[in-house]
Amino acid sequence: MKKKIILRIGTGIIVLLLIIDIIGSFYFYHLAISRNEKDFLQENEDLEVSAEALDEMLDGNWRGWVRKQNFETWKMTSFDGLNLQGYYLPAKQETNKTVIFAHGYLGRGLDMGMFGQYYYEQLGYNMFTADLRGHGESEGDYIGFGWHDRIDYVDWINQVIEKQGKDAEIVLHGVSMGAATVLMASGEKLPENVKAIVADSPYTSVYDMFDYQMGRMFHLPAFPLLPSTSLVSKMRAGYGLQEASAVKQVKKAEVPILYIHGNADTFVPTRMSKELYEQTNSPKELITFDGAGHGEAFVTHKEDYIKNLNRFLETYLPQ
Repeated sequence: MKKKIILRIGTGIIVLLLIIDIIGSFYFYHLAISRNEKDFLQENEDLEVSAEALDEMLDGNWRGWVRKQNFETWKMTSFDGLNLQGYYLPAKQETNKTVIFAHGYLGRGLDMGMFGQYYYEQLGYNMFTADLRGHGESEGDYIGFGWHDRIDYVDWINQVIEKQGKDAEIVLHGVSMGAATVLMASGEKLPENVKAIVADSPYTSVYDMFDYQMGRMFHLPAFPLLPSTSLVSKMRAGYGLQEASAVKQVKKAEVPILYIHGNADTFVPTRMSKELYEQTNSPKELITFDGAGHGEAFVTHKEDYIKNLNRFLETYLPQ
């Protein structure tokens, strides 16, 4: 009789834990992946930026520059039927060189004007940027964290080539989630027109990123919540957290990649760029900037950032 009672109690505890895990996985999916307001990030100390970076991001003259430009609005239907939106700005003087940008988590395509102004005004590039699925004017009830976006970006690349012609030369430049997006795209069969990739503050995989954030923000272990969240994501968004891996993709990359990361980044740890660099089989470089937080280096170390960017671009997209 006592054994039966113990067995029932044990079974009840297991069922309770399973229910808690299921509820938790749906909650975490809604919190991080579903398209909605992300209030939990507002008090995140890891996203606090320096006063210099904050001024540039909020009030920099690039915002006025973006508003003055006559961007063409491009539309595209994704492989799974979403209506996506992009923005194209032809260079002042005709050129075959185009930069394609990918923005970060909860951002919009035109946020990349902070970088685009330099490419456009100083390097003379055409500029294209897009709202990733689940962001801005693009459809999608979930955030892809770069995985489905990688296929979208192959399609955007092909549209740019149609616009520019067969001699188009393209550089992909992404920040944070956008950096993961272009790295995930690097493992696909890209047109030879893609000459270089710049990945600023990328993560290794969606699973690794969530694992790190769960420990840092919520003081929770990855197991069992992340594997069950991955199942929810697979059911609702069509991808699992572990399959959404930039590491697996850069192992297949043939395009030269420049990795950039701030050594003071506590939102996406610098070690992730180092791991990606080590796993990349194509020509590669890794530049780190002391004292720079997440995605800050272009502001806080602009001269050195541009110097290294120019050197890299001149190597693979010579004038």
